[in-house]
Formats: sequence, C-alpha cells, structure tokens
Amino acid sequence: MENGRDEPKGWSPYVAGALVGVLMVMSVWVTGKYFGASTTFVRATGLVEKQLSQERVAKMDYFLKEVPKFDWQFLFVVGIFFGSLIAATTSKSFRFTAVPPMWRRRFGPSAAKRGIVAFLGGGIAMFGARLADG
Repeated sequence: MENGRDEPKGWSPYVAGALVGVLMVMSVWVTGKYFGASTTFVRATGLVEKQLSQERVAKMDYFLKEVPKFDWQFLFVVGIFFGSLIAATTSKSFRFTAVPPMWRRRFGPSAAKRGIVAFLGGGIAMFGARLADG
C-alpha cells in the first residue's frame, strides 16, 4: 500500500510461467505440436486472401505446406487475448494507456509515433519468428 491506495497486484511470474509450461507439455502431448502464434497469423492472412483470390493462394508454395485453416492454434491466439484481458481485470492492473509514462519520458507524448513504432516492432518480430520457422 502506497500513498493510502491499494496498488494493483499482477500475477506471480512463477505461477504464470509454470502454467505456460504445463500448457506447452499438454500441447505437445495432445497435438504433437508446440503452440505458437506466428503460423496462425500467416494462416489467418491466407484465409482472408483465399476469400479474395482462391487461385492465387492455391499457387503459393507456402500454403501448400501450411494450409490456411481455422484450427486449435487459431483458438489459442484468440485465447491469448481474452486470457490476458481476464488476468489484467481480475488483478485490477488493466489500464488503457495510449502513451505510457516511460515512453512519454523518453520519446514524448505522441500516440501516433508510439503506434507506428509498435507496429514496425511487431512486424520485425513477426518477420524474425517466421524466418526462424516458428
């Protein structure tokens, strides 16, 4: 308790890490595959593109290997969003902040600048993940 207010308390990183470890073991045991998100984003893009041009997707070498489909990994990615939302709200740590204080101190108050940098950073991370086949 600081300044007479209850500070939000997040989940223990040890408990969260252990739960992720159990989920990983269960994923491999049940499906024979590791869970991941980058393949799901590519498949989702393939599903959208397939609606626009069936022929084009059918000709792409990548989609011969990774068929665009709605599967358990897609549900896993959706679950990441809802699970993190539930975790943040139940721990009372959820805050919608366009420009967090640390970013504001280092780079200024521009929400647009933060959004562009976040989008580019996400693109670079996704490119690296796909390059590593994960």
